[in-house]
Amino acid sequence: MAAYKQRVIALTKRQGQTFGFFLRVEHGEEGHLIRCLEMGGAAELAGLKDGDRILRVNGTFVDELSHSQVVDRVKDSGASVTFHILDASSYQQAKAEGVDLSDPQARPVVNGVVRQTPKPRLCYLVKSSSGFGFSLRSARGQQGLFLTDVTPGGVAEKAGVKVNDRLLEINGENIEDATHDQVVEKIKALGSSIMFLLVDEETDRYYQNKRIKIGAGLATVKHLPHKPRIADITKGSNGYGYVLRVEPNKSGHFINNIDRGSPAERAGLKDMDRLVAVDGQEVDGSSHDQVVDMIRQSGNKCCHLVVDEDTDKMYKMGKVSPMLFWEEAKGPLPPPSYSEAVHLPVCSPPPVQEKEELKPKLCKMKKEPSVGYGFHLNGIQGVCGQYIKDVVKGGPAYRAGLEDDDILVEVNGVNVEESTHEEAVALIRKSGSSLELLVTTKSVYDQLKAKGVKITRLLLGQTSFVQVHTPDTLEEFSKEKARPDTPPTPGKERSQSVLSATSQGSFDEKL
Repeated sequence: MAAYKQRVIALTKRQGQTFGFFLRVEHGEEGHLIRCLEMGGAAELAGLKDGDRILRVNGTFVDELSHSQVVDRVKDSGASVTFHILDASSYQQAKAEGVDLSDPQARPVVNGVVRQTPKPRLCYLVKSSSGFGFSLRSARGQQGLFLTDVTPGGVAEKAGVKVNDRLLEINGENIEDATHDQVVEKIKALGSSIMFLLVDEETDRYYQNKRIKIGAGLATVKHLPHKPRIADITKGSNGYGYVLRVEPNKSGHFINNIDRGSPAERAGLKDMDRLVAVDGQEVDGSSHDQVVDMIRQSGNKCCHLVVDEDTDKMYKMGKVSPMLFWEEAKGPLPPPSYSEAVHLPVCSPPPVQEKEELKPKLCKMKKEPSVGYGFHLNGIQGVCGQYIKDVVKGGPAYRAGLEDDDILVEVNGVNVEESTHEEAVALIRKSGSSLELLVTTKSVYDQLKAKGVKITRLLLGQTSFVQVHTPDTLEEFSKEKARPDTPPTPGKERSQSVLSATSQGSFDEKL
């Protein structure tokens, strides 16, 4: 197996802002984890993912340092910092294989010799008039089901199946605990096409010795008949020459309206290709605007990983990402040195829109048993100023219009701008089953404060909370006893409250 592919990410932040993530150590997890990425923050825009591990800070290997030491190194960096990052699955596998991650070129070593890690195989079979061309057997004393009687030149052999391969998955579903009859019936029921995850004896033994569970994410895709395409495009005078669209009733980002003779056409893009990755960064789960920004930030050259409809269906059948093809085709290149990395373009948060309605939002919500109000209130214990985080999609807060990073101004008509975190939490806990919050976005808050405007619901043309609610209704808000505050965990600099559990044995730091 080639060296584990570390990503080098350079971040910068504006004065008074953060890099937009939390650095955590968690019980049962190794390494320094990226968590709670802020949408649209510097870290997210630069490509950091939840669960990524930080290996180096400004060129210094930190995987073996304590949490506080790593936090200090990031804070000492000032407004810019450069990370070497490894994704969660690669980090866990590297640890299982005993790879020295302090060496970016490190590979698994056996008896002093670098060895190629064996891989399971994904094989896509399309039945012919004579069937799939294999038999399925189970053997006493052996775990699992094995493929035998592979017909020379038949469907299975052409798809990459070998005699005595062990069958692990069918169409992305693990069948290791299924009986012979259950698997046979499943294959018959799936029709004329099927995707297998297979291992030969050597590969099977390798992963069992390492105690690594084999999944499709570890597999080679070189035997699959439909290939994703990598298109390196250089921008022309009229751009790349295509339109990126989100299609109704389809999931993903699609290439459309390719101009004749354009860079996109010359690079081999086709109408209705689905865009999988931009410059090696997967775009599934990203919004349309985020993907467009990624392409724009590439400058004059951009690498697209795309799949046509047949290829897309095949990969989805196996429940695997076409990024497996990218990793095999490109190969994990060694990351740039620190001196090279500091000259990488840094990713800043998008500029604030000039024209923005300077009004707060009044959000009214009812508590629900399953999620409560459905948000977290973040702040620093003992320090004034609170903001909204982790709004649960579809929950009461979400439906009321609360958004992540909204600044809290009032709780049930009481201004909390100068209140501590504990005081604001106490007001919310005393509110019973109904809650009214007056909030603003960060940009609106800053602009109103700069103009010397007092932020109240009067800016919305509404009467005050006291005028709306009679003493009887106010009594409803105070019937529920406030629960005692959870004692703050030593060493934490942030507080996160409002009916949300915190991880035991974990530490996190806002960066």
